[in-house]
Amino acid sequence: MKMKKEKRLDLGTIDWNCKEMKISLAALLILGSIATLVAQLLPPRSFFSASQLRTCLSEFFPESNSSFLSLPSEGKVQVEQQDGRFLRRAFNPYGAAAYVFIQMGAYRGGVDTFAVVGLASKPLHVFAKPRIECEWLPGNASAEPIRVNGTKMLPDWGYGRVYTVVVVNCTFPAAVGVDGLGGRLVLHAHHGEGEDVPPPVRIVSLTEPAGSLNVSKFTSPPEYDYLYCGSSLYGGLSPQRVREWLAYHVKLFGKKSHFVIHDAGGIHPEVLRVFEPWVEAGYVTLQDIRAQEKFDGYYHNQFLVVNDCLHRYRFAAKWIFYFDVDEYIFVPRKSNLDSVMKSLLNYTQFTIEQMPMSSKLCLLEDYRRVRRQWGFEKLVFKDVKRGIRRDRKYAIQARNAFATGVHMSENVIGPTTHKTEGRIMYYHYHDTIANRREPCRKFINVTELTFEGTPFALDDTMRALAPAIKRFELKTIGDRLVRTPQ
Repeated sequence: MKMKKEKRLDLGTIDWNCKEMKISLAALLILGSIATLVAQLLPPRSFFSASQLRTCLSEFFPESNSSFLSLPSEGKVQVEQQDGRFLRRAFNPYGAAAYVFIQMGAYRGGVDTFAVVGLASKPLHVFAKPRIECEWLPGNASAEPIRVNGTKMLPDWGYGRVYTVVVVNCTFPAAVGVDGLGGRLVLHAHHGEGEDVPPPVRIVSLTEPAGSLNVSKFTSPPEYDYLYCGSSLYGGLSPQRVREWLAYHVKLFGKKSHFVIHDAGGIHPEVLRVFEPWVEAGYVTLQDIRAQEKFDGYYHNQFLVVNDCLHRYRFAAKWIFYFDVDEYIFVPRKSNLDSVMKSLLNYTQFTIEQMPMSSKLCLLEDYRRVRRQWGFEKLVFKDVKRGIRRDRKYAIQARNAFATGVHMSENVIGPTTHKTEGRIMYYHYHDTIANRREPCRKFINVTELTFEGTPFALDDTMRALAPAIKRFELKTIGDRLVRTPQ
């Protein structure tokens, strides 16, 4: 009897589930009929457009990578058609030409101002002139966000290629983040104006953890007197030439100096061995920037690199120098670097005159000892052709600069001077830094000559400094680099 009762209960349960299923199936049938009717009344592809989908995604994923949100256009394909006397042609866009912004660094410039350094599509910023908005999201949840228009600077003088350098200055009407609760700096990068432009890309440029802001650094004396911001190093560099250049400038700039070196592929193992003792001694910081090569900018993105260095070390040094590793800063013996820089303290920046040197001519008397001599010790003939405008390099008081270039800055507060002749100059040994062979190609026994159509004259100024530089290197880092190859 008990078993029969359980069977009747099971059958009752099955009967009750079947009723529920009938109701559910009927409801689904009605909904399906309605959906079919609505679909027939709507035009094709009337669901979500690509731009609507991007907007929707940006609401749900505001922190997402901008490339994820930059979906390709999927608009309706246009076809050509006859319109009266005209054949109306069609233009159908596919994909994306370039990123709207590629950030390298974001830095505070004070309690109310920031700088964001990056690359952006050159045609977009040169012709469309899109806006970039800055937003500060306070760490204090009860505080209101602040949004302002950013000020864009394009400091590469039009040399950009697919990408141009963009430095964005974000200055807010009041101090932000000084309550110790942290916050985030967000950029909203617009593509321009028009009906079909994508929505702005949201970029979280800088996150400040609670308690991380030290406002005293904006007014405290800098750690270094002189800081070197190097352009991108690439190619097959000569370890020996790098060795000579570094030892010379560490001695010239002194103990309160630092060198920031950017590796774009030029620091191969032999060159790295030259830098290592100076890194260990605290004089050099190496930065690997090889990833920038996939973004086609000017000359291994050197304008990007120098601007990032400017803002990264803006409060770390009194003066930042910009020149190359085949160029040697020189101050006449009657003075020293400190006295020269003190005399130029009223200028935000100054440019430095070039002394172009031959990369092939050497003295006949050095023929048997040339392999033991350093480059600037044996290359002693200066190009003396007149009437030529030669490139100048420069130094800048970084706290007064908003952006910079390779040969000077056009975005500074304060005066610039070019009248530095006789006080400071640089000797330029062009075509030597990437030459792994012995540079001397012609040995001569005269003090003046014309070689390959260019007049040269003997200038042994740098040669006289070589013994002191060699002794300084041995005293500072020992004999680790004595057997450095060409």
